Amino acid sequence: MASAGANGDGQDVSRRQYQILLHQCSYANTAAARTRCRDDVRQTYHVGAANPSLDCRTYSGVTVCGKIMLGPSERACVRDSVARGISYRRSEVECYAFL
Repeated sequence: MASAGANGDGQDVSRRQYQILLHQCSYANTAAARTRCRDDVRQTYHVGAANPSLDCRTYSGVTVCGKIMLGPSERACVRDSVARGISYRRSEVECYAFL
């Protein structure tokens, strides 16, 4: 079982949700961003009950949950994709995972 943050708080998520949160960190565009992402997940979430309010979405075979921290090039990609008519949510996931 994953531990909560140092002060014992954190959001309950299912084991599957926790795995998704950790896995999505592999898409971050630098080693430092990947490490920061994993640290944030470990401090913010802990395995417990499934969290139906956690915003999880899947596009192009990639599932992410929660807020995605986009870098400048990824934000530019999202703006361009939205301008071409792709939904913000889909653009966010695809630009994060594939850029």
